[in-house]
Amino acid sequence: MERSRLLQCLAADYMRLRDVAGTGLTTPVPSCPGWTVTDLVRHVGQVYLHKAMVMRTGSWPAAWPPPETETEHPIALLDRAYGALTHEFSRRGDTDPALTWHAPDQTVKFWIRRMAQESVIHRLDAELALHTESDPIPDDLAVDGIDEVLRLFVGYGSHAWHEGFTEALASAKGRMVRVQISPGGPAWLIRTDPDGATITSGATPAAADQPATPDASVTGDPASLLRWLWARESTPLTDAHTSINVEGDGEAIKELRAMLVASTQ
Repeated sequence: MERSRLLQCLAADYMRLRDVAGTGLTTPVPSCPGWTVTDLVRHVGQVYLHKAMVMRTGSWPAAWPPPETETEHPIALLDRAYGALTHEFSRRGDTDPALTWHAPDQTVKFWIRRMAQESVIHRLDAELALHTESDPIPDDLAVDGIDEVLRLFVGYGSHAWHEGFTEALASAKGRMVRVQISPGGPAWLIRTDPDGATITSGATPAAADQPATPDASVTGDPASLLRWLWARESTPLTDAHTSINVEGDGEAIKELRAMLVASTQ
């Protein structure tokens, strides 16, 4: 996705989170067990501030979060943090250097993408907590988010921080799951082995590097797939999962879900 589009999505989801959260700050968040909406909003604000500081200083902060963020009103913190984050983005180009956790990509664009995706998932959390009908997730943002969570969180993460995936990979036997946007859209193939997950992608299921018949498949529209991958369940006011179709080996699906939990918790 282009920078301007990612920043547009970031702004929209920041505002949506702000508006929804303000209606019930003490409400529990079912998709983030143990959190209230206050905790959710404070977390997003702290994440924004953290990335702004990393870009500004070029290093990871020695201690985090700052004590004042634990007592500041959560909406005020979110507003202040969003301002700090976007200010740092405005001062830098996409390819300017920035410290990130993804060794192959040490650029500002990484954080623009990551913060846009962070924001859409957490505004879903607020909507779920407050039983508010979800705003649509744009297809381009959802496709980008599917690619990010599979290739970076599951694929890269399972190799870079293998110790965190030991339990998830305990029974891995090379099973393969295809995640595909239907009908005939982009597809990702996830193969889990004891040493981690390998992710390949192609425009269609017939891509040369993808076998015709994986062990299992998950198909659906972009927004539904993104929600499924992040385990952001639908509420009675949404139909987010109606187009999801899960087929094939249940153990392969179980392995993928375990990898997702390990990489996104």
